[in-house]
Amino acid sequence: MQAALVEGILESLRIGIGFLWTAAWAIIMGLAITSLVQVYVSKERMANVLGEGNLSGLTKATLFGAASSGCSFGAVAIGKGLFKKGAHTVNFLAFMFASTNLIVELGLMILILLGWEFLVAELLGGVILIAVMALLVHLTLPENLFEQVRQELNQHDHEQGTTEDPTCGMEGKDEYSLVTDGSETLKFCSKGCMETYQQEAASSGGWQNELLSWGGWYKIGNQYRKEWSMIWTDVIAGFLISGFVIVFVPQRVWNTLFLQGDGLLVSAENAIMGVTIAVISFVGSIGNVPFAVALWGGGVSFAGVIAFVYADLITIPVLNVYRKYYGWKVMLYILGVFFVTMAFTGFLMEQLFAALDIIPNLAGGQTASEQTYFELNYTFYLNIIAFALSGFLLYVYRRGLGAPGQYRDPVCGMRTDDSGPSLTHDGETYYFCSNRCKQSFEKHPSKFAHQHPQVSGTGASQNHEDH
Repeated sequence: MQAALVEGILESLRIGIGFLWTAAWAIIMGLAITSLVQVYVSKERMANVLGEGNLSGLTKATLFGAASSGCSFGAVAIGKGLFKKGAHTVNFLAFMFASTNLIVELGLMILILLGWEFLVAELLGGVILIAVMALLVHLTLPENLFEQVRQELNQHDHEQGTTEDPTCGMEGKDEYSLVTDGSETLKFCSKGCMETYQQEAASSGGWQNELLSWGGWYKIGNQYRKEWSMIWTDVIAGFLISGFVIVFVPQRVWNTLFLQGDGLLVSAENAIMGVTIAVISFVGSIGNVPFAVALWGGGVSFAGVIAFVYADLITIPVLNVYRKYYGWKVMLYILGVFFVTMAFTGFLMEQLFAALDIIPNLAGGQTASEQTYFELNYTFYLNIIAFALSGFLLYVYRRGLGAPGQYRDPVCGMRTDDSGPSLTHDGETYYFCSNRCKQSFEKHPSKFAHQHPQVSGTGASQNHEDH
């Protein structure tokens, strides 16, 4: 019994890590492309153009979301910022759908792990999701409730002194603040976003020139690091959970939860159950794709699997964020609209794909336990290239190649200039990226004082020359 348990755990880890190895290059390449887009695609303050609930605003919200990162929590936080500034309810909800269903890294993962049919269903379904949601909201929107919540959000933030991160739109924090030349105090959600702002202020020229300088690649490296910091727990959890689900969940469980056979009733029940499983799975972002592989391998229908993939915006942790932001009534409204939209679109995709006869056939395919994941094949070589790219971007960031500022924060190593917090210790003046780093230095000066405050070599001077 114990030996069988150990064997099952090892097999679960083999499958989960094998899935991760198979999709690693797709995730890395997707995040690198996303980082490039976010750094160099100009994004004007979207609330100004998302205020009207018309087709133009809906289209812009969709495109803006598709160019954003794929973290469910990040999408919800940025959506809140857009809503507070006046974006129509339809448009900020569309932004969240697009940023979790129409992004590059998600599409690549689906293509690798589930196949082109699911990729088409994800992309086409993502557009249909937004259209169905928009129709439902226009028919059912309690406008007075949402306007009241918007006013309460702005009033609460005003009373609490809450300011919005000018880089990403999330809530700024006191420890990540700086004063501009115009004596305006800006607050950021993280050190990375504050540094992004400093980079933008220090840069000039088009993206072509930027990519020929270390400063341009430093921006991409910083954004790439931020993207990983938001999703890595979901990614790891999703792959490991999928391995354990495949090995330890008996087939009879899936047969009990999901009706078997053909017909509209079976398809509808599977789509509804797929969304329900997503709500209670606690796995969001792109981490739900490997879980979807486990469902597909368990015999769950096309409708159930694709509806599950759609539903990462209503997992219990994300619903709790809605509750904190908007209150119970709005949270329940969003849950209802999203649930109906996701289940209906999953059902619709199966009917459409069945009519076109392009639903994948599981018969004859290898199961997850039968597959060999670590071979000297195209996946191995693509992963080598992807890991090299990832290492390059992180190396550029960690070394501060081309970063703005002639000083290095002795606590975190970030480049900074003489406009931020500073103090003198043993006759040497140190400059910090934030008050938090300054406080850390004050508590343990001997731990950090050996770091020379002036950047030597190519860093800031090279960045200046490049521009």
